[in-house]
Amino acid sequence: MRVLAAMSGGVDSAVAAARAVEAGHDVVGVHLALNRMPGTLRTGSRGCCTIEDSNDAWRACDRLGIPFYVWDFSERFKEDVVDDFVSEYAAGRTPNPCMRCNERIKFAALLEKALALGFDAVCTGHYAKVVRDADGHPQLHRAADWAKDQSYVLGVLTHEQLEHCLFPLADTPSKAEVRAEAERRGLSVAAKPDSHDICFISDGDTRGWLAERIEMEPGEIVDETGTKVGEHSGANAYTVGQRRGLRLGRPAPDGRPRFVLEVRPKDNTVVVGPERLLAVGEIRGIRVSWAGLPPSEAETGEEFACEAQVRAHGDPVPARARLEPAAVPGAPDAHDGELVVTLETPLRGVAPGQTVVLYQGTRVLGQATIDAARSPERLLPR
Repeated sequence: MRVLAAMSGGVDSAVAAARAVEAGHDVVGVHLALNRMPGTLRTGSRGCCTIEDSNDAWRACDRLGIPFYVWDFSERFKEDVVDDFVSEYAAGRTPNPCMRCNERIKFAALLEKALALGFDAVCTGHYAKVVRDADGHPQLHRAADWAKDQSYVLGVLTHEQLEHCLFPLADTPSKAEVRAEAERRGLSVAAKPDSHDICFISDGDTRGWLAERIEMEPGEIVDETGTKVGEHSGANAYTVGQRRGLRLGRPAPDGRPRFVLEVRPKDNTVVVGPERLLAVGEIRGIRVSWAGLPPSEAETGEEFACEAQVRAHGDPVPARARLEPAAVPGAPDAHDGELVVTLETPLRGVAPGQTVVLYQGTRVLGQATIDAARSPERLLPR
């Protein structure tokens, strides 16, 4: 196969490309320039988009003896990931930029260009696995190393995209083995630290970064009864489940800490309350997609058993899900349907804007963007 290897400059993508070469594929390496300031160095950076990362990717390809290119996707990244991140926070939601990057950049823009250039597949260093069912259809599954499993952030991939995905690290038992292999192959990134946090917020100060891009206005912090207990400098900087930095003027009656239960951008209000009210029993999601063929129940609206996961490194919990059709087809705010997930074990601190990914065993069924999360004790308005 002709394979385009996405080279981030890290050890995972380098070893994945090496394995693709070893498997006999015709491999070309490409580094995506996502930062609009390409001269940025890694000093103080916590991400994966610096000029040093580009150089590391070039050195890995040179060692492997494969062609190397840099493709400038910075404009698309800004529009589809960075601007989306800002607009979601401005609307009071908590987005996952890694999901958007995988959906719109690495497995949409990159894959589309790769196919147009005659490549058969895109190879990445993600820890996940594509398995073919009895009829040859691709399914997305967890990687062998659950500690490094990245199937959650790949839950946005479609059946068509999975047909052209190559994940050579799928069966690797640990990250330590990947580093050891990189060392044996003479790859200079063998000991390179992992990237973490949000790549386009180099210092990790999400609140400060947002404050420069969203107009923040002071407003009230109220408790679950509607009683004012403090003030904030901008509701958009708060997230559901947050405990620190609330600076409340009135302590809770029981003296226990309060947590953010809800952000209401329309009236610029932050709602806080006791920890128990963070427990969520029902999730409603929009922008539903299926990782491979959808379950048969999705066609009929019947409920099906599954496990639900709402964070990249969170634990899945038993659940039941069903797909509801759009309430008013053709309406301006209509969508293709709503995924209703009933959790058998409540989850804590689920926020609109996050992603719920459904599993059956190791298989990823699909995902949805959370539109509403309902507590057994307190129903949040939709």
